[in-house]
Amino acid sequence: VQLQAFGGGFVQAGGSLRLSCEIPRSIFNVVDMGWYRQAPGKQRDMVATMFRMGYTNYADSVKGRFAISRDNAKNTVYLEMNSLTPEDTAVYYCKAQYGHYEYWGRGTLVTVSS
Repeated sequence: VQLQAFGGGFVQAGGSLRLSCEIPRSIFNVVDMGWYRQAPGKQRDMVATMFRMGYTNYADSVKGRFAISRDNAKNTVYLEMNSLTPEDTAVYYCKAQYGHYEYWGRGTLVTVSS
């Protein structure tokens, strides 16, 4: 299963971006879905998760600035990112998980300039 993420780019501090990730319809309604990021030289960290029952979870560093959402008709999960700072610069990955099965998308680079 290959996920496809879109929406990365270059933005100035204080700006906004929206990432999107299309998840195959065959699994969309049964997976937990989330966004992770990996900055240069650092480990990959969870940014936001939406569980299939609708609960969400955010990293402390993005609470109040980022929002994860889903569009069932488009089988797509989004990450709305506001008030971006240079510390948000990273490659962002989407993930879908069902039990022990994990599906990752290719990363999309977000660069925030100061």
